[in-house]
Amino acid sequence: MRSPHHIPTHPHPYDVPYEYDVPYEEAPAPPTTHRRTGRRRRRGRFTGLPFALKTVASLLVLAAFLTLADRWAVLYAEHRAADTLKDRLRLTAAPEVEIDGFPFLPQLVGKRLDSVKVTVPDVAADRVTLAAVSATAHDIRLDGDGPTSVRGARVPRLDGDVLLSFADMNRELGASQVTFTGASRDRVAVRGTLPVAGHDLRLRADVRVAREGERGVDTRIGGMRLDIGELATYRPGTRASEGLHLTRASAAALARETRKARAVLAVPSVVRALGVPDATVREAQRSDTALSRLTGRPEFVRQAMRLNLLDLALAHPELLDRLGLDPALLDALSHLTRPVLADRLSLGFRLPEPPSGDLRLRDVRVAKDGIRVRIEGSGLAIGP
Repeated sequence: MRSPHHIPTHPHPYDVPYEYDVPYEEAPAPPTTHRRTGRRRRRGRFTGLPFALKTVASLLVLAAFLTLADRWAVLYAEHRAADTLKDRLRLTAAPEVEIDGFPFLPQLVGKRLDSVKVTVPDVAADRVTLAAVSATAHDIRLDGDGPTSVRGARVPRLDGDVLLSFADMNRELGASQVTFTGASRDRVAVRGTLPVAGHDLRLRADVRVAREGERGVDTRIGGMRLDIGELATYRPGTRASEGLHLTRASAAALARETRKARAVLAVPSVVRALGVPDATVREAQRSDTALSRLTGRPEFVRQAMRLNLLDLALAHPELLDRLGLDPALLDALSHLTRPVLADRLSLGFRLPEPPSGDLRLRDVRVAKDGIRVRIEGSGLAIGP
């Protein structure tokens, strides 16, 4: 038996064999990984792409660069051409030049351009201004020692359009009082007011537009009429229907007003023009009943409308005053002849004579916005 004071002693753990002790084996190595320690290298954007794809991308970049260079050369050439045309044609503003065809640089090296479009605004043509002259030259041959030393050009063929704008005509010829509008393919209607001797007269006229030869546009003025209120109408000319005549309303008022009727019948030339017998006139001057019977006839109004008041103004100016007509206005109308009035409304012009070659009209027509003219040319030259 163990003594109660026995204190068990335990051997040191390292001295007692471990019951599960096994022979020492080296710990297995950790699995191999392909991760790199430290900073990772960025891979290029095209890394791994096939070589053919890289080549295509490079060619696209090169093509874009060449296209950009070609377009820049076109813009530069257009700018130089616009300045040259402005100086040589003595234009107030540089024209707009568009060089067609791609690529441009091979054309320039070959001294031959497919086509060039030139638009010139506000070209003076006689009394009017052409709103726009647009022409396209084809198969242009350049003159010069090289691409950077072009001295001029030869134009075998050219076609274009000319616009004579109604808006410009209204501003230049009408002075904001007369308007021009298209009435048909060859006719322009003129409407508005014309100041004459301090009076605003209503103007009506028709302008016929036609080609004159191969270089000019001719306008013929017809149906010209100036209305003096509701009192009288003036038509320039020497025919019986032309001159200054009473309107139907004023002729009817003359037949109703005794004082005016007797004043008219007191003029022998008027009586002869009316075809009234002298005995009838003498009776009408003495009796209101006889006067009413004379002026009440339907033919009296028609006969009164045939009287040329300008003829009366020369011999009997006091009569016109009784009729309510201003003598100063009648004097001004006597100087407003058909040629004078037609000249104020003329829309004609001629194409300029080119230094060389031929420039002519193909067609003239009236459109909604103005008079349009088609032109063509051949054998033209620009420069020395």
